Amino acid sequence: MQPAPVRASSAPPTALPATLSVRPPSVGGALRALEGLLMRGGQRTARRNAWTAVLEDRRRAKDRREAQHLLEAVAAPGPQAT
Repeated sequence: MQPAPVRASSAPPTALPATLSVRPPSVGGALRALEGLLMRGGQRTARRNAWTAVLEDRRRAKDRREAQHLLEAVAAPGPQAT
């Protein structure tokens, strides 16, 4: 029995078949990719803005408590306890 002959191919082994041709991206696809990139940064900015708002609300609540304490101390009869 003889081994099968080796066939030489004219195309390099990394060439894509004709059915797998690469198409340029569509405008819609490019816009979706751009939107995806922008939304990721937007989510990061939204989280940062939300955390800043939480900290600001806490600061205002602390200021309100201190102001309420001072008003109650001024309105109370007797010696001033400030």
